[in-house]
Amino acid sequence: MKLDKEHWKELDINVDSLWLIGPRAKGGKHSNFYHGNFAPQIPNQMIRRYTEVGDVVADLFMGSGTTLFECETLKRKYIGFDINQDVIDFVEKRMKDSDHNEFFIHNCDATSTKASVNIKTDLELWNKKKLDIIIAHPPYLDIVKFTDKTEDLSNISDINLFIERFIASVQSAYQYLKKKKYLVLVIGDIYKSGEVIPLGFYLMYAIKKQFKCALKGIVVKDMVGNRAKIGQEGLWRYRALKNGNFLFKHEYVFVFRKEV
Repeated sequence: MKLDKEHWKELDINVDSLWLIGPRAKGGKHSNFYHGNFAPQIPNQMIRRYTEVGDVVADLFMGSGTTLFECETLKRKYIGFDINQDVIDFVEKRMKDSDHNEFFIHNCDATSTKASVNIKTDLELWNKKKLDIIIAHPPYLDIVKFTDKTEDLSNISDINLFIERFIASVQSAYQYLKKKKYLVLVIGDIYKSGEVIPLGFYLMYAIKKQFKCALKGIVVKDMVGNRAKIGQEGLWRYRALKNGNFLFKHEYVFVFRKEV
């Protein structure tokens, strides 16, 4: 996004660190059928702020296609990865009438060397050399299992192994990210074994430790309409009161800029 000195005040880009955006945006190709999909407002804001028309977006955990649908609307090129063929079929069906020259979807473990090869090949087909932004919305450890595959991060219960595998997925794309361009991590904390596990901050620290990047922002976003709790709000409130914990109503958007 290029700032226009005369019209910058008209931009609807949210620069606050607290996002109270309410229910996820609906319409278009978006659907709330998939457990764990994130609000379209997040990739919409990140893509509009940090990229230009025709730039390339890499999505390490495609899920139900939220980022892809925003890329299509905003006229960005898209490279996405997932290991769940059922959800890939769903997304491809949604995109059947779209311009297939503008996006690539790979049934591929983002932690593998194959992911890096796919990115390199896709960029070459577009006559591009680098990515303009990476968006990562990984599973929240093993809280929700998406497949029974061993390479699925949602089947990892050990926090250290999860972090190691997540960093491997970021590395697959980060090597192709342009200098001074952005990596966006969308993640929340989890409650396990009787206590809060600050998963978001563990991953944030791991990224800072592994890559030469600047942490440009920590956005706290409200969580509305959690599918797992719909119709069971009373039960979850009772459990919280009984166990002394709190119900998660937020998640994080960590924004990093590649420095080298």
